[in-house]
Amino acid sequence: MPKLIVTTREGEEREVEGEAGLTVMENIRDNGFDELLALCGGCCSCATCHVHVDPEFAAKLPPMSEDENDLLDSSMHRDESSRLSCQIPFTAALDGLRVRIAEED
Repeated sequence: MPKLIVTTREGEEREVEGEAGLTVMENIRDNGFDELLALCGGCCSCATCHVHVDPEFAAKLPPMSEDENDLLDSSMHRDESSRLSCQIPFTAALDGLRVRIAEED
């Protein structure tokens, strides 16, 4: 199984086994990271699954949709590495992906 490395808001880093075919958000949620709220359940309508992606993986991610971009604009913590984790399909090509859960708005 591909690995996913998640850093919490407190700075704790944990490596978990991700399941290809799920989104990054689903993998984070299913591995017990309760601080990632994902209130809309992955429908790209709330931005509560905001993460910062390691720039090393940026080119491996699908392009950001207009909806995702608009939702991220609502965050005070958006930067060039910001993505909504519900919009990133987790695949074997993303083995070792590092993400940091964004501060809550």
